[in-house]
Amino acid sequence: MRLASLFAALALGLAACGPSQETTTPTAQQPVEIPEIYKARTDRGPDGEPIPIAAVRAAYLNDRNTRQLVSYNGTEAPGTIVVDPYARVLYHVQPGGQAMRYGVAVGRAGLTFEGRATIARKAAWPSWRPTDNMLRTEPQLYGQFAGGLPGGMQNPLGSRALYLYQGSVDTYYRIHGTLDPSSIGKATSAGCIRMFNQDVIDLFEQIPTGTEVIVRSQAESVAMEGPMQETPEGYVVPAAAVQPTADPAVSAQVASAPMQTAVVASAPVESAVPTGFTDPYAAMTAVPAATSVQPSLVSDPFATDAGFVSPVESAVPSR
Repeated sequence: MRLASLFAALALGLAACGPSQETTTPTAQQPVEIPEIYKARTDRGPDGEPIPIAAVRAAYLNDRNTRQLVSYNGTEAPGTIVVDPYARVLYHVQPGGQAMRYGVAVGRAGLTFEGRATIARKAAWPSWRPTDNMLRTEPQLYGQFAGGLPGGMQNPLGSRALYLYQGSVDTYYRIHGTLDPSSIGKATSAGCIRMFNQDVIDLFEQIPTGTEVIVRSQAESVAMEGPMQETPEGYVVPAAAVQPTADPAVSAQVASAPMQTAVVASAPVESAVPTGFTDPYAAMTAVPAATSVQPSLVSDPFATDAGFVSPVESAVPSR
């Protein structure tokens, strides 16, 4: 009884500190509206079958992850793709000093390549298979995928893949969809550059093979985007937008230093699969590019009878 009396007194005391007028009942929180471009859709699979793509949850659509047209101060020609793995964004340069900006996730292999390349291949719902070396060194992890994974929502490449080459040499650098939309905007344990499936479909449909891609170095990222800082949630934001710490010297040090990330560069062919099978490294569908660019939509070589051997490692089941 004494406890009940104490709660009653506390309630009266709080009421005495508040306004004397009658309080209103709080309104129910309105559901967050997901932009149309990120709502659920149905796409055509590798065999023409319908594949449902789930809507992107509103919680994943922060300002830097949401596709949007922004001002662009770079010098690249319209049509160029600019990947900034440190600011975790991808730009599709538009006329008039603008660019369409997409949020991306960056795997360890995403920090092993920088410079210029060309999109020599495109694939819708591509298949994927680990390399022979991955199977040999980590059979307990990759053995279940030894026969390859067909294209579909269970595939780590997601809905689309863009393959980057320098001349006729495969860079093993990929821009692709994802099985894990919660990873977009973050540094992840495997993969190259991944996008929301809705975003990579949009990009895929806009660009032809032969499109130039520029991948920024960390120094170029800082020069163009400014220093970035990682949030407790794993996203990056401009350091200038972060509340200053109590010590001005610490704040100045953070603002002047390049963003440090937990991602550790490793050889692309050795990237590991995250726990729970989210996105094993998906850069193994290599094929020498012809001097003249092949048709804009190329079926994945793993789905054909024409076997080949990667210039780095065997990445194709023996026929």
